[in-house]
Amino acid sequence: MPSQGEIVLVPVPFTDLSSTRRRPVIVVSNDLYNRTTTDVVVVAMTSTPAQNAYSFVVTGADLSAGTLNHPGTVRVDKIYTLSQRIIVKSFGRVNDVTRDRIRQALADLCRP
Repeated sequence: MPSQGEIVLVPVPFTDLSSTRRRPVIVVSNDLYNRTTTDVVVVAMTSTPAQNAYSFVVTGADLSAGTLNHPGTVRVDKIYTLSQRIIVKSFGRVNDVTRDRIRQALADLCRP
């Protein structure tokens, strides 16, 4: 079972649903949700630099466990609900500061 803040590798669909590609994502659903459902809610990570107010760069220094091969951009405007069964592997976990930053960016995204 994945836990909140964990970075996992999953096949992510392209926005036009034409195909999928394995990509890292960060689990944002809480641990109770993850334990009691077969799904997980995630936000995307990409290798392209931050592009808007709802994205920011993370590095290995932003992890409490695991490693990143290179910096990645968290995209809270790319939210997915996926089956936990499609998780390929785990890379690590973001630290509390980064989780709070994700929560704030999600709140900003949903603000009128």
